[in-house]
Amino acid sequence: MIKFNNVTKIFEPDLTVLQDINFEANKGEFVCIVGKSGAGKTTLINLILGLEKPTSGEIFLDGKNINAINNSDLQKIRRNIGGIHQDYKLLSNKTVFENVSYIMEVEGKDQEEITEQVPKILDIVGLSERFDRFPNELSGGEQQRLAVARALINNPEIILADEPTGNLDPYNSYEVIQLLEKMNQLGKTIILSSHDREVVNKLQKRVITLDQGKIIRDEEQGRYII
Repeated sequence: MIKFNNVTKIFEPDLTVLQDINFEANKGEFVCIVGKSGAGKTTLINLILGLEKPTSGEIFLDGKNINAINNSDLQKIRRNIGGIHQDYKLLSNKTVFENVSYIMEVEGKDQEEITEQVPKILDIVGLSERFDRFPNELSGGEQQRLAVARALINNPEIILADEPTGNLDPYNSYEVIQLLEKMNQLGKTIILSSHDREVVNKLQKRVITLDQGKIIRDEEQGRYII
């Protein structure tokens, strides 16, 4: 489903962030990308999203080279990807319900479908009783669960989670990771970027370790070892 083929990313003038990256993530797999700050984790996530282009090498999603297609086709591929970020990226002037429904509106979904689906996803993430609250009225954990709901509402096949527990306490971190595991059990492909050793070790999923822009370890049921 996701394939990196000899991918290198250099930011001008001469900052090499990723070097000769090769890996594949299959449909339904749960992959943790770990490494110290500056190891290249976020850049790797942005490359999958097509927000960055590799300096050299190829990136494939479902067999398509995402850097060799036009913007229209890239947008279609992105619709199959849900993104969860450390800074939540919520709309502060919209309620919980509106934050999620907005994602569906952008995709052209009709009001009947929105009315039916948004309450379901809010129930899954435990926010059904907070539907009329604004983001600043939510706790940090609730804000991240809202970000998860936004990522899931259009039923993407791939979920990219970039340091989703970075601003959370252990209890809320566990809740967010449980949601990701639940989505994985439903067949979603999860790519989790994290420097949270406890979270990664508890998951016992595949772990790809980055160090200074290179993959130094790729292990099934791996651990956070740097």
